[in-house]
Amino acid sequence: MSRIIVITTSPRLPGLLSAAGWEAVGSGPLYAVEDTAPGLDVIRLAGDVIEQLQAAAAEHGTVVCFGDAELAGKLRGGTAEIEVVVGSADPPGARLLDMVGVMDRLRRECPWDSKQTHESLKQYLLEEAYEAYDALQDGDSVALREELGDVLFQVFFHARLAEESDTPWSIDDVAADLADKLIRRHPHVFDGLAVSGADEVNANWDKIKRAEKQRNSIFDGIPESLPALVLAETLRRKAIRAGVPEELLPAGDSAGERLFTAAHDDAEAELRATARGFRDRVAAAENAARADGVDPSTMDAAAWRRYWTVNPET
Repeated sequence: MSRIIVITTSPRLPGLLSAAGWEAVGSGPLYAVEDTAPGLDVIRLAGDVIEQLQAAAAEHGTVVCFGDAELAGKLRGGTAEIEVVVGSADPPGARLLDMVGVMDRLRRECPWDSKQTHESLKQYLLEEAYEAYDALQDGDSVALREELGDVLFQVFFHARLAEESDTPWSIDDVAADLADKLIRRHPHVFDGLAVSGADEVNANWDKIKRAEKQRNSIFDGIPESLPALVLAETLRRKAIRAGVPEELLPAGDSAGERLFTAAHDDAEAELRATARGFRDRVAAAENAARADGVDPSTMDAAAWRRYWTVNPET
C-alpha cells in the first residue's frame, strides 16, 4: 500500500525540525505545499496538491510532504496510508510572535495607529487596566482573558513606538528586562537561597529592589497618582513590612486618618464591591418604580424608601 508521510511544522519556527522529522525526511521524495519548509530542497506543489500527492505516492510507494494537520485530514480520503510526524510545534508564547507582526502592520498601515504617540495612548493604558480589574471583580474568566489581551496590546504598542525613538528599545527588551529582574528578585527559586516562607520572600524582594533602585526610603518609587485608597494601602503595607510599629501609623482622629486606618490589602476591592452593590440597589428601586408607572426622577424620600425594599437580585 502506498504511503504519504505528512511532516507538520510551525510557521513560526522555520527550518527547525525534530529528530523524528529529520528521520522522516529521508523516507521518500520530498514535497512541500507552497512556501512551507523554507530553506529545504523540496518539490513545491501548487494547484490540486491532494491529487498530486496521491499520484506521487502511487508512483513511488512512499512520499514525504511538509504540511499541516488540515492537509493530513484531506489526504485521508484517498487510497494512500497517511502518517503524521510532528516536525516542529509551537512552543508556549509562540502567538506573541504573531502579535509582533500584527503590531508592525498596524503601525505602518492603519491611519489611526500610525498617528499615535506615548502621550496619546496614556489614557488607554489606565482604561484597559481598570477593565481587567472589573473582570477580576466579577469573577468573569472569559472577560478577563479578553481584557488582559487589551492590556497586552498597550504593552506591545508602547514598545513598538519606542523602536522609533532616539534611544530605541523593543518588546524583546521589555521581556528580557522583566525576566532578568524576576530571576534577581527570586534567589530562593533561581539561586538556592533558603527562605522560611512568604514573609521572608517579601522582605528579600524589598531589600533587593532598594539596592537595585538605590532608593533611600521604603516609599521611594510609589506613584502618587495612585487612587487615594490604593495609595494608603500601599504606604501602610510597605511601612508594616519594614517594621514600622502600628502605633506610629495615623491614629484615626480625622476622617482622612480613619480612612487610612481602614486601608488594607482588600480595601479597594471591598469599597468597589460596596459601591457597586449600592448602584445595583438604586437601579433596582428605579426599575420597580418604573414598573408601577412612577418616574424615578420625581420620587421623594418616602418613595425611595418604599421601593428600596426591592432585592436587586430579582
